[in-house]
Amino acid sequence: MAVNLPGPGKAQRMRLRVEVSGVVQGVGFRPYIYREAVKRSLKGWVLNNRQGVVMEVEGSASSVDQFLAELKQCSLRLARINDIRCTVIDTADDHKFIIRESGSEGDGVPRIPADVAVCPSCREDILSPHNRRYQYPFTNCTDCGPRYTIIQGVPYDRKETTMSGFAMCEECEEEYHNPLNRRFHAQPNACPQCGPQAVLCDSRGVMVPGHWREQTLALLKAGHILAVKGLGGFHLACDAKNPEAVQTLRYRKGRPARPFAVMCRDEDLVRRYCSVDEKEAELLDSPEAPIVVLRRRSGCILPKGLAPKAGTLGVMLPYTPLHHLLFDQDLVMLVMTSGNETGLPLAKDTQEALRDIGSVADFFLTHNRPIHKRCDDSLLQVIQKVPHLLRRSRGFVPASIPVPVPNNSAQVFAAGGDIKNSFCFLKDGHAYPGPHIGDLAYAETRRVHLEAAGELAEMLQVEPTVVAFDCHPGYHSAALAAQKPGTREPVWHHHAHLASCMGENYLTGPVIGVICDGTGYGRDGTIWGGEVLSGDYLDFEREFHLEPVPLPGGEAAVRHPWRMAVSWLWQSTGEEGVTLAKALFADKEREIDFLSTMLKRKVNSPLASSCGRLYDAAAALLGICRENTYDGQAPMELAEAALGHERGTYPFTIEGKTISCSTLMHSLAEDFLRGKDAGKIAAAFEATIVEVFAAAVERVRQKTGLDRVVLSGGSFQNPYLLTALRTRLQAAGFQVYTQRQVPANDGGLALGQALVAAWRRTV
Repeated sequence: MAVNLPGPGKAQRMRLRVEVSGVVQGVGFRPYIYREAVKRSLKGWVLNNRQGVVMEVEGSASSVDQFLAELKQCSLRLARINDIRCTVIDTADDHKFIIRESGSEGDGVPRIPADVAVCPSCREDILSPHNRRYQYPFTNCTDCGPRYTIIQGVPYDRKETTMSGFAMCEECEEEYHNPLNRRFHAQPNACPQCGPQAVLCDSRGVMVPGHWREQTLALLKAGHILAVKGLGGFHLACDAKNPEAVQTLRYRKGRPARPFAVMCRDEDLVRRYCSVDEKEAELLDSPEAPIVVLRRRSGCILPKGLAPKAGTLGVMLPYTPLHHLLFDQDLVMLVMTSGNETGLPLAKDTQEALRDIGSVADFFLTHNRPIHKRCDDSLLQVIQKVPHLLRRSRGFVPASIPVPVPNNSAQVFAAGGDIKNSFCFLKDGHAYPGPHIGDLAYAETRRVHLEAAGELAEMLQVEPTVVAFDCHPGYHSAALAAQKPGTREPVWHHHAHLASCMGENYLTGPVIGVICDGTGYGRDGTIWGGEVLSGDYLDFEREFHLEPVPLPGGEAAVRHPWRMAVSWLWQSTGEEGVTLAKALFADKEREIDFLSTMLKRKVNSPLASSCGRLYDAAAALLGICRENTYDGQAPMELAEAALGHERGTYPFTIEGKTISCSTLMHSLAEDFLRGKDAGKIAAAFEATIVEVFAAAVERVRQKTGLDRVVLSGGSFQNPYLLTALRTRLQAAGFQVYTQRQVPANDGGLALGQALVAAWRRTV
């Protein structure tokens, strides 16, 4: 931050032009400037422009100095100042300080504010019977409310939002223009007389008679499933303490096992069912209001169907006034899962929701404030008191991340991967990750990807000349990238993971990368996923990798982990392994014979060196999980089974660049057949994986002298694997870096792609 304070005599009158960049629009910044200027009898003006906020202040030098000192220490709840630049100019003839209409000048990247959870003052307004906004679900002020999801253009003013169709009443106008009111220039300001309205309808779109809140509470208590329109799209909601309602929602949505997120009435209720530390509590009640993964208390009496086979629960607090009004003394916890048909984008319009999830929801609680941009809930977990994002979306998008780039680097668009897709823009040393998009296997999701990328590019005023994408020849994201103008820059999947972790930790120069995930296309045409690399943004070398094993049936082996178990046992000891597999999976004897034939003939059995598939095989061998009904199910359930057990280890070998785990897998199977506890075996398996990668990293150091290690890939969402390997490496003298600001999974891939492209394509 460059603040160049003037140095004339303190009594001398002077005028400064002050330009401020950062998150300074939509956060009450201009009213704050107004109050501070008037307090010091300064004259002049302030306005928004495309780069941020610009102002001119005139008065005594001492008053101007005081004003700048206050500005530098800005304590606004939501503002994030990146830079302050001052220029002494000629004095003018202003008689007062005013807020001017926004301007269009400025050539920087405008900082668009993210959506903000309801503030305590607005929460009090909607719960106070004598307040004119009592039970009004669209109450907001400069400290809270919708931003990113309603913005249609920049600079951020009401006319550039979806609130432009709602003319403020006299009272709201008075608030909006009163500098002493907390709703001064709050762009979404509204009340029951002039603002958006909620409405309840059935699955045909027919309005339900009666007051929307009373009817909604009654329907939820009766066990019905409701689609609820929120900030960035619809949720599917039901009473989380009603087992029948939870199971009905699972059946209708075709989601048999994946954990549901829940929304709790208040933090006290969260603590009744989950363990909450200081950092987790802070995050739950933060302006971003993400879903936080919490450990359930032992003896927790919540329905098992909320998170089958998981000892954790994804929890959030109400983050809009409407959400607060969905609870009372009896209804205290709701399932709040994404409002979409499996695989399709999040529904954001009422007609879209009726079409896509009309067969899931019994009723629809909707409203007439348009959502301009879809934005799913963000998800994170706290590991050793440090938050790690698992999904970066609402509350965080479109905030930027400072990253290291060479001088004169190109503006870049990165398309991301196909699963957990999120794109990224890169300009002037800042990365702008887009919202969570989802699975690009579906045409509707690909359409949303193009739509969201175009909207964010326009808002940020970026014009990429380089387009980065994954090297996989069949990726939809690569095909979408081909539709963008600019120089094409393919990036290998695991190189992007390495660069992503480097970038958010502001690292340059070569590092060692341990990259563990389920699937990524490798340079040799096989599937990678258990990699120890060395490299930087420009290039990488594959130093070590897990032993490649066949995936019998390709995607079928990903869906059915028992197939991976058969493959590992066949690879370890041939026919003896097949016999062992039949003993483990007695009901699969015929299928195992068929698979062994496929493996011998190398038919439809692509090779994979994947850590995710290794976890799959171990989970199946131990009877923990035979079928993945959602991404990462088997590894998650194995990690859960391992908790609380002593961590012994199994043997492994490293030959050349290959880390062989055949002996490990054979030993797992034999121990399980001998009757050893599956949890103990799972714990030893995980401890062995830590030793496997620690040994490989040490060999890379001996070869290269490198001692900085980055950990990335979806496997590092496993808290044990992340913390144990980090601790092990730090004890050996390594500097270890992990991902926090973007997901370690493929949701962070685009950041790495963008950085690789920027370093390769300097202009």
